[in-house]
Amino acid sequence: MKDLKNPELKRELYLYGLTALLFFALGFFVSSAAAFLGLVAALVGGALHWLFQHRRYNEIAALSRSIDRVLHGQDQLLDDSAEGELAILRSEIRKMTLRLRESADLLQQDKAELSEALADISHQLRTPLTSINLTVSLLPSANEDAQRLRLTRELKRSLERIDWLVETLLKLSKLDAGVVRFEAEPITAAALTERAVRSLRIPMELREQQLVLELGDAALNVDPAWTAEALGNVLKNCVEHTPAGGTLTVAARQTPIYTEITVHDTGPGIDPEDLPRLFERFYRGKDASETSIGIGLALARQIIAAQNGIIQAANAPAGGARFTLRFYVGTV
Repeated sequence: MKDLKNPELKRELYLYGLTALLFFALGFFVSSAAAFLGLVAALVGGALHWLFQHRRYNEIAALSRSIDRVLHGQDQLLDDSAEGELAILRSEIRKMTLRLRESADLLQQDKAELSEALADISHQLRTPLTSINLTVSLLPSANEDAQRLRLTRELKRSLERIDWLVETLLKLSKLDAGVVRFEAEPITAAALTERAVRSLRIPMELREQQLVLELGDAALNVDPAWTAEALGNVLKNCVEHTPAGGTLTVAARQTPIYTEITVHDTGPGIDPEDLPRLFERFYRGKDASETSIGIGLALARQIIAAQNGIIQAANAPAGGARFTLRFYVGTV
């Protein structure tokens, strides 16, 4: 009797009832036997139709209950071996629920990563801010010019660190959001390296480090500003991990398939445990300096990957770290 509450089944039963009466009435114009046969045929057809519709609506109801359980995270929608429109519908709904669950899992993962990133950012900002607060509190009591000058320099270093962190995070967020437009243009590896090393000249001179260039005529087709940023971050990492008097070698070679730039330093190399995570955001290796934040190499990887390239890190056989930047001519 529950099926009689379905308005569609009600209309179909009324229709078959009227049809049976019509066949019964018209059959009398032939004979009573024809009227009886017409009535029986209409009733049997109506009964069979109701049986199939009853089964169909029961399957739809079961599917609805299963979807409701899926929405409440209590069940998983499964395919059955049946064929037909309902089986196709069930299969498509199952695909949709799996896709939604994957999206929900990815969203949850993104939230966890965002929470970790915010914690890392707050930690990285807390150190220079603490230093700034301490320096500011000491400035009024500084009686000598040399002491005030030292505190002012410390204050400037802390502010520069915060400025670099904020600027780099903004660049990373732009890359994550996909709003950066890379304007590719031909540039030689020599010009790109000169642009990348420009801000590192003074730190290298203070450390008495040598820069050896073996670039030849190699050229590539990239966005000069962003690629110089990536290469500069790699060079900065090498400068920080190369002892005083060490050497940085930048070499390049060009093939019909790609242009490759390698950066090799004479530092202690990279700890094998750090190699798999070296390009992760906010990852600081075992030998990282106190001022290291762990986003320079992550930014470099994103910039290079966005321009159809790859970056790899390894330890050179003769010692020291070696970074390989490869930019492909076509899609890989």
